[in-house]
Amino acid sequence: MTASRGFPTRPRSAGDTADDAWGHAPYPVVVADRHGGLVYLNNAARLLWPEASSGDWLHEVMPSWLSDAHTRINDGLRSMDADVLSGPVQGRFFEAHSTPGADGDVVWWLIDDTDRRLAVTALRAAQDRSEALSEVSAALLSTLNVPRCMEAAAFMAAQHLAEAAVLIAPVQGRRHPVTYAVRGGPVLQVSQRIDPHGVPGLAEALQGFPPVPARWIDPARIPDWVLPDGFTKPLGSVIVTPLPGHGVPAGALILLRSSTEQRFTEGEEVFARLFAARAGAALSAARLYTEQADITATLMRELMPPSLTRVHGVDYVGNYRAAKDHEHVGGDFYDVHPGADRSQETLVVLGDVAGKGLEAAVLTGKIRNTLHALLPLAGDHQRVLELLNGALLSFHHTRFATLVLASVRRRGGKAHLRLTSAGHMPPLIVRADGEVEAAATRGTVVGALPKVTSHTVEVVLRPGETCLLYTDGITEARGGPLGDEMFGEERLKRALAECAGMPVEALVERVQMLAAQWLGTGQHDDMAVVAISAPKTATLSVVDGHVSGEGKEER
Repeated sequence: MTASRGFPTRPRSAGDTADDAWGHAPYPVVVADRHGGLVYLNNAARLLWPEASSGDWLHEVMPSWLSDAHTRINDGLRSMDADVLSGPVQGRFFEAHSTPGADGDVVWWLIDDTDRRLAVTALRAAQDRSEALSEVSAALLSTLNVPRCMEAAAFMAAQHLAEAAVLIAPVQGRRHPVTYAVRGGPVLQVSQRIDPHGVPGLAEALQGFPPVPARWIDPARIPDWVLPDGFTKPLGSVIVTPLPGHGVPAGALILLRSSTEQRFTEGEEVFARLFAARAGAALSAARLYTEQADITATLMRELMPPSLTRVHGVDYVGNYRAAKDHEHVGGDFYDVHPGADRSQETLVVLGDVAGKGLEAAVLTGKIRNTLHALLPLAGDHQRVLELLNGALLSFHHTRFATLVLASVRRRGGKAHLRLTSAGHMPPLIVRADGEVEAAATRGTVVGALPKVTSHTVEVVLRPGETCLLYTDGITEARGGPLGDEMFGEERLKRALAECAGMPVEALVERVQMLAAQWLGTGQHDDMAVVAISAPKTATLSVVDGHVSGEGKEER
């Protein structure tokens, strides 16, 4: 019997065309002849196609992906050992393997691949989410700037989780910082008054309570302020989740999808909570860093050496370099406390606390505050040192300090100084002719012994002459050709002699430059320098028979 492509052959019996075992095979088995006629279906195949029977055309009862493949095999366009064929059947997914049968028939074995594909899809989704979380963590933790962190969190939430994201930070005053992001659009940050109770679950999320399921949130109840510019589609699905922080909530995250997108699944809600946990931790770290940075900056302003300038006709110039380049304060310090008027002395203090770094800086602050409180007694250097020594001994520390006090007052064109050393190197006087001499003052350190002794000397600076106060970070700087030689007092004196007649700013800069060059890249102690200079006499003028100007002698 012959048949054309348009007419199926007469059905054969299962015993003529296939093994009886096919009927009990666990996989669906379909046998079709070379013309595309259905010859046989086993029991498993009949469960998939209960209406099909032998003698039907394959393309009328089977899915097109299977009947087309059968035609290509018969036409010689596809071999039976080609790549595995697969496609959907009744909501499931099957792989179809072909083997030759009797009389040119083709036997199709169908293997249900649905569960494996679902597992692969779930695994791939989990991998994608894991990679997204890693990307989120890296991006958010790369900045400790709170606004930038909020911007990055909202942007990545819109990219990975939803069509739009809204991040609400804790209230500041009466306003909440709000960050809007739309997928593919810009990020907008505003500060505005909002009513958290107007959004289901938002008030609770801002307090750190667990989120309510997305299926419980009615999109119709979402107020207009939640919808960012550029989100014009009807709202279809919403997630509101807290941003957990370190001890206190870091805010809340709202995720939006339009009605044209798939609603949030339970797995996506879990992923959203994981994302929010990463974002909350990053935001909390950024806020903590900002708070600590603000506190540090406030305290640092009090510990930093002051800017010096001319006071009552006397020039003061200072320079400070901490032991480590990344530090701003240390154990060396200086202060200038101007007198109430030109008739009152200005007190200059330069000191060196044993040690360096933050602990030394803290003690430095205590010494400076104590000396500021003792200003009314500044006329008696010995008394000031005694009281400071007693205060230091009452502190709970084991550090001591060296000091040099200078009381300065201008008389005419000259600067009159009273200098007292408390265990510190004596100041150096740079005369106009280049001679450099050490002031003959001496004394014991403060903060170590019950009693302090000191010897005060008086020095007069003529116009253009300078008194240099410095710490041992200058003279004990180790460097030079071999890297182990100290800069030393004699080398400092020679350098100062070469600076005679220079402006006082240039003198201080040269001292610091020479010490830095001597050090090279080596380590060093804190360095502090203060120069006190009597300016060169100003031009005199005669008014009504009286001499005026800074050069006039004061009585």
